[in-house]
Amino acid sequence: MPTPTDGITNEWTRRKFVRTSTALTALGCVGVAGRPATAEHHHHHGSIERGDTILFQGDSITDAKRDRATADQPNRQQSMGKGYAWLAASSLLVGQPEKRLQIYNRGISGNKVPNLASRWQKDCLDIKPNVLSILIGVNDIWHKRNGKYDGTIESYAEGYHALIKRTKESLPEVKLVICEPFVLRCGAVDDSWFPAFDGYRAAAKQVSDTAGATFVPFQTIFDRALEFAPAEHWAKDGVHPSSAGASLMASAWLNAVGA
Repeated sequence: MPTPTDGITNEWTRRKFVRTSTALTALGCVGVAGRPATAEHHHHHGSIERGDTILFQGDSITDAKRDRATADQPNRQQSMGKGYAWLAASSLLVGQPEKRLQIYNRGISGNKVPNLASRWQKDCLDIKPNVLSILIGVNDIWHKRNGKYDGTIESYAEGYHALIKRTKESLPEVKLVICEPFVLRCGAVDDSWFPAFDGYRAAAKQVSDTAGATFVPFQTIFDRALEFAPAEHWAKDGVHPSSAGASLMASAWLNAVGA
């Protein structure tokens, strides 16, 4: 039976969790596989500037059922989907309207690194983003596991590095945000995904470090979140975030870019 202090205790726990999660992201105090981050891994705060064009890229986690028909229209919920990209974008548009930001989402469900490369001119370079955020990797391993793809960790890393090199050659001043691919052990994900999946995480971190990008440690954030709620609360199938998971991701992303 609930006691008079239950609500207070639960509220304290929630506040403690938010403080812990945002501090972890903002300070970059934990790196891949729990290794302490060095100074070169710290996030680049305050990277959103007045007049910036921000582009979110990736797979279904970023796509989040966005409306393709309105893709060319920035700052619209329909064109941004229903996931972390829209939650982060709406926070920026409400909290910093004076910056006159133009925010786009071009994530496509099922994409892997080669899919990004094949549509990069139209869906990235032609948009000329000042801030480019990429979350890619879970399909690179998932599709290999189900026999639909023959890529490897090495081809993922090589293709990712090439994509970033191509981007910086075309957009030398672009501010890059590389997001860590993540999974939770539930639904479609079990122990057999590991340790292979950690290799993709490490590859994404290496791409970020080499590019001098801001890194968003989503896996670390979700691992911490498991202390407060089970995996199904954050992503029922282990891959696609729930509304709670998407909200956590948006908060982590905003903290990483200093917004």
